[in-house]
Amino acid sequence: MNYKHTQVGRLMIFVFVFTSLLFAVIFTAGKEEMNLGILTLMLLVLFIIGSFGTLTVTVDHEYLRIKFGYGIFHKKFKLSEIVSAKAARHHWYHGWGIRYWIPSGMWIFNVSGWDVVEIEMTTGKKYRIGSDEVERLAEVLGRVNK
Repeated sequence: MNYKHTQVGRLMIFVFVFTSLLFAVIFTAGKEEMNLGILTLMLLVLFIIGSFGTLTVTVDHEYLRIKFGYGIFHKKFKLSEIVSAKAARHHWYHGWGIRYWIPSGMWIFNVSGWDVVEIEMTTGKKYRIGSDEVERLAEVLGRVNK
């Protein structure tokens, strides 16, 4: 069973564009030469923000893989270790990006919206993966584990 879907985080793209424009104004408005350390920090900030613009979820014959943006932040789960997968909805305070939610002890991977697929592993650990196709992703994961 193969599945691949990329969700676009529109807010993160807006933040990236806004921050890029802000840095461009700062860079060009200065009368003195830009400090190399500050320029490096600006580029690092843009690089990190840009890496959270999309979330790609892939399911192949062996793994569920998630990848943010250009792949610096990624994770894979063995399908044989997934006990359950169900569509869920989380609250605004769970946030976007990569989060560890202490009260329930789960990791959250999300770029936009509140809809997620919650997977439980054989170890008892839970993960939430954001998607704008939660029903389809949960169905694919459910079929794989039967």
